[in-house]
Amino acid sequence: MKITWLGHSCFKVETKGYVIVLDPYEDGSVPGCLPVREEADEVLCSHEHFDHNFRDGVTLREHGPSPVKVEVISTWHDHKKGELRGSNKIHILDDGQARIAHLGDLGCELEPEQKERLKGLDGILIPVGGYYTIDASQARKLVEDIGPRVTVPMHYRGAGFGFDVLETAEDFTRFFDDVRTYEENAIEITEDTQKQTAVLGMRR
Repeated sequence: MKITWLGHSCFKVETKGYVIVLDPYEDGSVPGCLPVREEADEVLCSHEHFDHNFRDGVTLREHGPSPVKVEVISTWHDHKKGELRGSNKIHILDDGQARIAHLGDLGCELEPEQKERLKGLDGILIPVGGYYTIDASQARKLVEDIGPRVTVPMHYRGAGFGFDVLETAEDFTRFFDDVRTYEENAIEITEDTQKQTAVLGMRR
């Protein structure tokens, strides 16, 4: 399963010839991030905010049956059960060989049974920037609780990109001793991929 970071919380997941784009953002909505222009078989959005639901940026192609089982966990975008920012969906993708979860704009603590559903993941795409979502410390605790093999931080502020109010990737990665920083913006998860916190490069 190949995971490509397109910026912010937007990822492209490719497996067995099938392509899924998650949380595409509207042109110009995220400072420093290039527009999303992708071709895919499916688009999944965690919620309907403009920096996560730009389906027009993805051209859908005709396709056969999906090789990916998609499981949804309903959560909140804030700590007040949606009063501030509404609901949020976690998407779990399983192609029979790898199982990854995209947490969207998770802004609340998960219930014990929700954490159980996230155990045994090969990869997790997790917001770490705070303000709109869980922050670096909350993300750290969640990662420690569920123990994914590969952790990819998202929805943070970097050099020349992201919202000013967000924390940086380093605010999150300082908690871990297995950090790998990639120049490229993609990682392939196979049975041989080692446990790591993977900071992917920006798309150029």
